[in-house]
Amino acid sequence: MSDTQATPLRRQPVQQRSAKRVEQMLDASAQLIDEIGYDALTTTLIAKRAGVAVGSLYQFFPDKRAVVQALTQRNLDRFMAVVSERLASEDPSHWWDVVDSILDIYLDMHRTVPGFAKVHFGDVVDRQLLDDSRDNNKVIADSLTELVRRYIETPGERLALAVSVAIEMADALLKFAFARDPQGDQEIVDETKHVIKLYLANRLGE
Repeated sequence: MSDTQATPLRRQPVQQRSAKRVEQMLDASAQLIDEIGYDALTTTLIAKRAGVAVGSLYQFFPDKRAVVQALTQRNLDRFMAVVSERLASEDPSHWWDVVDSILDIYLDMHRTVPGFAKVHFGDVVDRQLLDDSRDNNKVIADSLTELVRRYIETPGERLALAVSVAIEMADALLKFAFARDPQGDQEIVDETKHVIKLYLANRLGE
């Protein structure tokens, strides 16, 4: 979480029981988003699904946007953790392998993580849901730039811009892939990887 980002939580859960209750609320909101979408989501429905009183939810979250903001941040943290673990374990010899790993992890989350297919990294709710000073894709781009810097030998600013552009292209193309097939049209996914690799090869070198 960036230093400029305000936490969506009214107060941080200190006790393990409170932390578990917050996780239940996030899990409940993810399930409901899959079932009814963000617009129909309410704090009352979240509390009921989580098995907590509405007042308990309001102890931690001021509204449903804050709940989904916390859910989205949790998804981003998990995404970055899995990417980091994958790259560390595979130690890719070429940045093309980095591209494949990142896109494959994103696709797996889209297919398996409750609520992710409807909210992604927050644009459905607010383009600056993750950080009020940067749009959501920029937050992801900044995080990935720092992570992949060790695998790609190129000046920092050049890499940061290339990663930002690649993420915007991938975002648009993968939305197209999932619009054609709920599991992600494989032909479009393959084309997405091809396009991203061609672009990065042009900007960063083979």
